[in-house]
Amino acid sequence: MTDTLVPPPFDPELQAVLDLLRDQLPVGFTAEMIPLARQAAGVNTSVDGVLAEAGVSRRDVTIPAYEGADIVATVLARIDHTGLGPGIFHTHGGGMVLGDRFLGLTQILPWIVEHDSVAVTVEYRLAPEYPDPYPVEDCYAVLRWTAEHAEELGIDPGRLIIAGASAGGGLAAGTALLARDRQGPHLAGQVLIYPMLDDRDQTISTAQIDGIGAWDRVSNLTGWTALLGDRRGTTDVSIYAAPARATDLSGLPPAFIDCGSAEVFRDEDVAYASALWEAGVQAELHVWPGGFHGFDVLASHTSLAQAMTATRNAWVARHIGT
Repeated sequence: MTDTLVPPPFDPELQAVLDLLRDQLPVGFTAEMIPLARQAAGVNTSVDGVLAEAGVSRRDVTIPAYEGADIVATVLARIDHTGLGPGIFHTHGGGMVLGDRFLGLTQILPWIVEHDSVAVTVEYRLAPEYPDPYPVEDCYAVLRWTAEHAEELGIDPGRLIIAGASAGGGLAAGTALLARDRQGPHLAGQVLIYPMLDDRDQTISTAQIDGIGAWDRVSNLTGWTALLGDRRGTTDVSIYAAPARATDLSGLPPAFIDCGSAEVFRDEDVAYASALWEAGVQAELHVWPGGFHGFDVLASHTSLAQAMTATRNAWVARHIGT
């Protein structure tokens, strides 16, 4: 592989957005930038306003997670929710090092409102302070709690799906593998939104997306190194931390996977969908032409972003809709 591979061009509308965001979205996220990025993100004070406008209630709960530590999760439901309905277990993105449980809220909020779903979104602990296996084990612990309290939460246990974007997509895939291997909660589906699945840095797309886009090769290596330390790229990495390493994907729930053609995760996401098919698992895959990482959020007004969101929402409607 050569580092001079030419990447697919960005969609023209998306390129215009990248040009506007360049000063706010520096390419090449490094470990030294983590504290400043966390400080800049701060507390999302708009969450309650967004929820109120959508008619969605919020309840924070403290749950024992990995090694008995208490972490927070938030239960979201329509204000008029009664009885049992679909459930969404949400694992947020942020490269394993950033974000909180409300990152990605705009992606799951329509599923709550339109299908009267109840969502549980987890504040898993972040690397590098809490490296693997903390994040995925935190997620699994809260998934178990969700399943155990499903009826109390207003969730039909047979209609619980897991969903996450970017690092959250990788954690969703890893949590689904844990649930399968530990005979844990039943999942009716997994929504893997441009998931971060492979720590090995060996694909064509990771070589192509270097110094461009919204999350490039340097940024990706930063995230994986924070999570895995010196184990990154070695044989000492579990399938739950890096699901692309799994050789047997049989017995997993149906999956929806999407990504852009011009992002680091393209090839690992395509390979994961192919491995699911090989294992006899149903999967739907969409690779959006000219899409950079996270364009559905960063450029939500564009035609490509709207098509991506509509397609994803349609899959969710087919799997949990009434």
